[in-house]
Amino acid sequence: MGELNKEHLIMFERQLEHQKQQLQEEVGRTLHEMTDKDESYADPGDRAAWESESGRDLRIRDRERKLIGKIDDALARISDGTFGECEECGEMIPVGRLRARAVTTLCIGCKESQELKENKPNHPA
Repeated sequence: MGELNKEHLIMFERQLEHQKQQLQEEVGRTLHEMTDKDESYADPGDRAAWESESGRDLRIRDRERKLIGKIDDALARISDGTFGECEECGEMIPVGRLRARAVTTLCIGCKESQELKENKPNHPA
């Protein structure tokens, strides 16, 4: 079950397209709600709460926007035949890992290695 076949690619393409559509709808809905709010807040506490919520929503939408870019990249890899290849070692990423995170570009071994390097304190040799 480690090899990707045509059915897997079709499944991942549909999954990615659906996820992208949902994210785009959410981003559009949030922007519409934020631009539609033409309220002035007499209470500074209400205004601060709204600004805090708006800032949080914008951070969430920014993460979603970045995910849409990763989805587009994954769809491009499906098109060019490189979907499922680890960009670090070139090995095939197991289907189970792709099911969990279809936008991944690293096998679990290379991802763990990357995280170890990122979390390792920089000590002079």
